[in-house]
Amino acid sequence: QVQLVESGGGLVQPGGSLRLSCAASGSIIGNVMTWYRQAPGKQRESVATIFRTGSTSYADSVKGRFIISRNDANNTVYLQMNSLKPEDTAVYYCNLRSTTNAIWGQGTQVTVSS
Repeated sequence: QVQLVESGGGLVQPGGSLRLSCAASGSIIGNVMTWYRQAPGKQRESVATIFRTGSTSYADSVKGRFIISRNDANNTVYLQMNSLKPEDTAVYYCNLRSTTNAIWGQGTQVTVSS
């Protein structure tokens, strides 16, 4: 089974940027890839999705600030996060969804604070 490993989280000041990476141990070709996040005391929510065609969708709260991309050649999905706000603080998870399976990474912490 494919495993997902997120990286790139950390502490950043409001207005700053971070780039998250999600590296898969196997091929992600043909699968839908989504970044989710979960803040303390809140439900996990979808942040950004990229489909196998390359089309994308975003939560309203991040539209215009975050960009999701994928590199199928190296089995990696990225989330470029700009103009970060304190309310973006959460654990960010990568998800792979195929026709038969859904796989999660272990998450990476993003903290936006001055």
